This record gives sequence, C-alpha cells and structure tokens, in this order.
Amino acid sequence: MPATSCVKVKRKLFHSYTFRLALLYALIFSSSTLILFYFFYLFTASYMTQQMDNTIEAEIQGLAERYDRDGLEGLTRLIAERVNRSQGTGNSLYLLTTYTLEPLVGNLDRWPLEASIDNEKWLEFSLEVNEQTNETHLARARIFRLPGRYGLLVGRDIHQLTQAKLRIVQALTWGLAIMVLLAFVGGLVLSRRTVRNIERINQTARSIMSGNLSRRVEITNRNDDFDQLAANLNQMLDRIQTLMEDIRRVSDNIAHDLRTPLTRLRQHMEEARRQVDSESISAISLESSIREADSLLTTFNALLRIARIEAGQVTTDFAVLDYRTLVEDVVEFYEPLAEEKNQFLTVDAGNTIKTMGDRDLLFQALANVIENAIKYTQENGHISVILSQLDNDAVITIADNGPGIPAEERERVFRRFYRLDRSRSTTGNGLGLSMVAAVVTMHQGQIRLMDNDPGLKTVMQFPLLGGVGSVDPPLAEAA
Repeated sequence: MPATSCVKVKRKLFHSYTFRLALLYALIFSSSTLILFYFFYLFTASYMTQQMDNTIEAEIQGLAERYDRDGLEGLTRLIAERVNRSQGTGNSLYLLTTYTLEPLVGNLDRWPLEASIDNEKWLEFSLEVNEQTNETHLARARIFRLPGRYGLLVGRDIHQLTQAKLRIVQALTWGLAIMVLLAFVGGLVLSRRTVRNIERINQTARSIMSGNLSRRVEITNRNDDFDQLAANLNQMLDRIQTLMEDIRRVSDNIAHDLRTPLTRLRQHMEEARRQVDSESISAISLESSIREADSLLTTFNALLRIARIEAGQVTTDFAVLDYRTLVEDVVEFYEPLAEEKNQFLTVDAGNTIKTMGDRDLLFQALANVIENAIKYTQENGHISVILSQLDNDAVITIADNGPGIPAEERERVFRRFYRLDRSRSTTGNGLGLSMVAAVVTMHQGQIRLMDNDPGLKTVMQFPLLGGVGSVDPPLAEAA
C-alpha cells in the first residue's frame, strides 16, 4: 500500500467511530478491572494483617496466662525462650519493662518513643535492624499492661508483609497495564478491519460518483455483515444502472425515431414556404416553424451524438492532433461573435502539444464551452483561453468574468437537459455541457468548474495519450 494511502487509512482510523468505541471499551474495561483489583488488594492486605494480629493476640494471651500462673519469673523465662526461638527468623518482637520503661527481658533494647505503657493499643513503629547501614523495618505491636505495673509489648517485624503488599500492588499494576494494552490493541485491530471494510465501500462509491457506474463493491466471501452489505449495495447499483440505461436508451431511441419524420416535416414546410408569398403571414409562420424544427433536430442530433460518444462508437476517428492549433482555431472561429458583444476574447496557446484524439469532437467540446462563456458574459466582458502543460497532461482553461455558476450547481450542469434557467426562457437545450463531459471522458480527461471571482473558470485536463508527440492509440475507451 502506498505511503499516502497508509496515512489516509491511519487518519481515518483514528477519527473513526469504531476507534472511539474501542477507546471507550478500553476505558470501561480498565476502570472495572481497576475497581476489581482494588477490592482484591484490600481483601488480601486486610486478611494478611488480620492473621498477623490474631497471632500477636494469641501470644499476648499466652504470656498473660503464664504471668497469672507463674508470676513475673515464669513470664520472664517464657519470653526468654521465645526470644531464643525467634532469633533465626527475627520476626517476633518481645519487650517486658517496668512501669518506668526499664527493660527486663526481650529482643528490643528500648520502649518505642511513640507508645505509652498505660495506653493499650496497636501501634506501628520503625525498627532498626542494621546499625551500620541504618536499615530500618516497619514493626507492628500490641501493648498490654500487666498487674504489678509492668508493661508488655508483643509484635512482629512486618517488613515481609509490607514487601508482599508491594509485590501485590506491582503485580496488579502490571496486570492492569497489560489488560489495558490488550484491550487497546484489540480495539485497534477491530477498528482497523472495520475501517478497511468501510474504505473499500467508500472507494467504490467515489469511483461511481466520478462516472464509473460499472464499479461494484468487492465481496470477500467471508459472509460477514460487510459482505451482506456489499451484496445489497451491488444489487441496488445494478438496479440503478439498469434503470439509467433504460432511460438513456429510451431517450436515444426517441431521438433516433423522431429525427427522420421531423426531417421530412421540415422539408415539407420548406417546400410550402417556397410556394407562398414571402411577405405573407403563412410564410412568417412557416419560417418560425422551420426554426423550431431546426431546434428540435439540433437537440436530437446532440442526444445521438452523446449516445455514440458514451457508447465508444467514435474512437475510430482518433488521430494525431495539435492542441495549440485546435485552441487557436476555435478562438478564431468565435472572435466575430465576441466582437459583436464588444467582448475581449484572448488566447494564450503556449507551446505545441501533440497527442492522439478526435479533433472534431474536441473542437465541438471546446466550442460549446467558449460559446457559453460568450453567451452569458456581459458586454465589454473578458474571456481568456489558456493552453498549458502540467506534467504529462494538457490543460485548457477557459475563464470569464460573467455571472458564473453557483457551487452547488456545478456538478448538475453536466446532466442531460439540466439548465440553470429553470423557466427555460433563454435559448438552448441543456445538452452542451453533457456532450462536453462525454467527450472529455472519452479522451480519459477531467473537467472542473471553478470560481473565477468573478465569473466561471472551466478547466479541461487531458492526458497525453501515448506521450507528447506520440501517435500511439488511446490507452482505453471511455467507460
């Protein structure tokens, strides 16, 4: 895929509804997972702390019972035994003091400064475990006041518990990050696939809107929702194309069938006019009827001409032509008409540009555009015709300072019989630009109507079939 196409797909991906939906899904999923992990952490940490507190409570209860049974001497002996037993692990903490906080027995060298012997409660304090490195651990203990004004502190070094909680938090954080990443990547993959399917349909739609009515949406045979949508769209397009072809065929057949009797009718009126006095009312009426018949014949001939061009029946007339000579000849032909309206018709043909094409059709197409410019531009107006080359294309620009065409109407004027003058009070049949578009399409070119501020600018761009100065046949017929 070209780099520009990748950039367009990425831009559409990040602005697509499915991508925003994927982000919303990732946000909701992450929030719910975060809440779940939070409660999991609270339950786990609370359970671990409660287990440790129960162990300390059990030790205090056992020490209190020994004090009641054997007195201070028995309690001191039991604490010493437990201190000796806990030296391997270093987790259990004991300290028995007098009321003046003088240590009697235990593995703590002093009573915590933040604790009072009269306040029986749970407390946490810093425990120095290495004097050389000043390493400290967090300890949790319970104070118990014994009869005889003695203080008993029993606790645990909760460094391992703190580390366990920290590891749980780290694990949950990494788990949450991975889940968010997976949710985002999954949403991105789904969005990318959806955007590609939508872009496939959009490309076909753009091709059809540009005039290629034979294009259809590709079906991938996955039989998913997009394939069903593509099948329905293709059926709809087939039906629309059939109806349009039927309408076009009917109009072409009408034009073909009526042209012959209309020609005979005109001949009869011409003969009748010659047989009556040229100054009589009958002659005037016949002259008016002949003009109307000529207008109808012009319309029918234009319809048939467009039908032949769109059917590709005139490609045998392709030959080497010079755009410069073509443009100059058309301008020269219309200079007298422009002078009648005191208009300034100028031409800038530039260098010689040769290619393959049908000179008569291109002459007629260019003539239609210039004639429209002269017709709708006011007196003393300016009309310019410029021929230039852009890369491997010949560009013909006809610009005027007339009333122009509204932006919303510029695509419609290429339709058959479409006219800006809805009342149809001006002369014309609405087929001129339709034929121009057909000729341009047949030569694989493009036509654009642009604002000249003021006026209209018509740009016709033709590829140089076979290259500049080449006499190769056209690359393909118009669709």
